[in-house]
Amino acid sequence: MKKLIICALCAICGFTTANAQGKFGHVNTQEVMQAMPEFTKAQNEIKALQDQYEADLKSMQDELQKKGEAFDKEQANLPENIKQRRQQELQDMYQKIQQSFQDNQQALQKASQEKMQAIQTKILDAIKAVGQAGQYVYIMENNSLPYISTSLSTDVTAQVKAKLGLK
Repeated sequence: MKKLIICALCAICGFTTANAQGKFGHVNTQEVMQAMPEFTKAQNEIKALQDQYEADLKSMQDELQKKGEAFDKEQANLPENIKQRRQQELQDMYQKIQQSFQDNQQALQKASQEKMQAIQTKILDAIKAVGQAGQYVYIMENNSLPYISTSLSTDVTAQVKAKLGLK
């Protein structure tokens, strides 16, 4: 009877240990992302938007500078009420430039987040598919851990790229 109980316990422990041992993988999502045409397209779109915002701000700054220089030249000959009005106009232009800069930064950040979110979602879906197909217990980000044993963990970066149709 004791032998039967010991055998049963050994079988249960062996079964539990076998199930606890699983496959582990790691992936370099940065490498995957940089290989995606969507990433390059998103970067180019964000850069174009940034260039547009910078050009608009430069134009506004140039206009402010011209008006400021013109005001400096003629302010001695202007009546006080006109002088005050022009100073207020210059101050309003300066504030408009500051507000435009802040608005542009927020819009650029929002556009970047939206474009990158779609790419990251696509990568995560591919990682999940590779994990399920390969029956991995975990797939961890390669660059976020201080150490990964490459002999105990499988690099699934190539599989994720293949799942996304990348080379």
